Amino acid sequence: MKRGIGAAAAAAVSALVAVAVRDLLQRDHALLRNFPVIGHGRYLIEAIGPELRQYVVAGNNEERPFTRDQRRWVYASAKKENNYFGFGTDNDIEYTAGYPIIKHRTFGRAVPRSTPAAGYEASVPCAKVLGSARGRARAFRPESVVNISGMSYGSLSGNAIEALNRGAALTGCLQNTGEGGLSPYHRQGGDLVFQIGTAYFGCRDERGRFDLQRLKDLVAGAPVRALEIKLSQGAKPSLGGLLPGAKVSAEIATTRGIPQGVDCVSPSRHAEFSDTDSLLDWVEMLAAETGLPVGIKSAVGDLDFWDELTSLMATTGRGVDFVTIDGGEGGTGAAPLIFTDTVSLPFQVGFARVYAMFAERGLHEQVVFVGAGKLGLPDNAVVAFALGCDMVNVAREAMLAIGCIQAQKCHTDTCPTGVATQNPWLTRGLDPTLKSVRAANYVKTLRRDLLKVAEACGVEHPGLIDTGSVEILDGRTAATALDQVYGYRPGWGLPSKADRVAIAELMRITEPQGGSATPSRSAMS
Repeated sequence: MKRGIGAAAAAAVSALVAVAVRDLLQRDHALLRNFPVIGHGRYLIEAIGPELRQYVVAGNNEERPFTRDQRRWVYASAKKENNYFGFGTDNDIEYTAGYPIIKHRTFGRAVPRSTPAAGYEASVPCAKVLGSARGRARAFRPESVVNISGMSYGSLSGNAIEALNRGAALTGCLQNTGEGGLSPYHRQGGDLVFQIGTAYFGCRDERGRFDLQRLKDLVAGAPVRALEIKLSQGAKPSLGGLLPGAKVSAEIATTRGIPQGVDCVSPSRHAEFSDTDSLLDWVEMLAAETGLPVGIKSAVGDLDFWDELTSLMATTGRGVDFVTIDGGEGGTGAAPLIFTDTVSLPFQVGFARVYAMFAERGLHEQVVFVGAGKLGLPDNAVVAFALGCDMVNVAREAMLAIGCIQAQKCHTDTCPTGVATQNPWLTRGLDPTLKSVRAANYVKTLRRDLLKVAEACGVEHPGLIDTGSVEILDGRTAATALDQVYGYRPGWGLPSKADRVAIAELMRITEPQGGSATPSRSAMS
């Protein structure tokens, strides 16, 4: 026994000596050369530092991009568990400039019901009919104000895409395909918005050029409800994407229309148009050929493009049916740090500037506005609706709902929960059937909370929340109304009068308002 222990100890000492000798002889790391063996402790702590901060060190509201409180709310909502918080807020409201405050109304048109499950199964459709303003043949009213944002198969695993699509089918929301094409995992019952990126994946010929017939064939054979032309995204505006050849499997190659095993590069610009005028020509061509509503997705930087777009729409009769604004805080795509942190405006600032340009030219009631960029949290979403959003798209929050733990390994192909990886061993851990229910639970809970807040503001639908219902704190002693913060004029941020009347009536039919008891005799007399 003693001999065995002695042999093990001798082997351990020999291993340490070998490591020490290697450290002393190598020249790559000064720390290890100066402090052999023990210097490795520094690299170990660095490697597990994110996990230590996430689970041990950081407070409930310190982490980014999503705090522990925010993640807990998403996880509990997805599992249909208690997502309430007790003992008051732990947010530093008094000293946080920019903090939004939603103003409830004592007496409003809508009377909120107080039961926790109220509104959970409610239908909360878009307040506008997508494509109707421009007479598109296949115009429709989206069934949900909350939809799943563009995340490509290739960036996300097939199991993750399938879970999101099944979840979309369960809850009646739309799933955006992302620019990576329409895969078999997108064909599990959920309706789709097909995103057309700069590489035209899924609708390109053998030379990488856009192929209209392939697009028409794809649309005819799948539940595609709208087309979205991706100009840029919040995570990496003005940059194309790269999928390394090692990740380009046979299935991804077929979905995208590219060679297997070869690096897949997305250009930074479209080849089918070179300016705003030719962009609108292409939009109208796609709408005429497919009958579908056509929109654009973009982060917001230089405003000259938006000035040209709204000017041409106001004077030429051509135009987009919807505009998706992605905030600079968005981020399912991997990007250089400078782009992730500082290129493109954050959502509220960027959206307000773009919306104002449409409103100044009288176009805001003709376009469906979609917001993206951490809008899968109720407080952010309410502000977005007040600013003029008609729908919100959720991406990272939807990933959290199906198992993401914010490991931030999306770009390394080592996502431990199988969401953002193509590693077969890791993806096998994600059960699409189970996770689809959690995705649906999350979307339903977010819609329920938005509906409850709308009713607290005295209106029947989130799209009817106006800028007067939100104030932004300037610090401990002052607050500024949302319309003043962003220079909105009276009536901005709301659908047209006809759309307001229609959606209020629709909500009264599908989700009756009311209290829990009938008035007493004294109240009736």
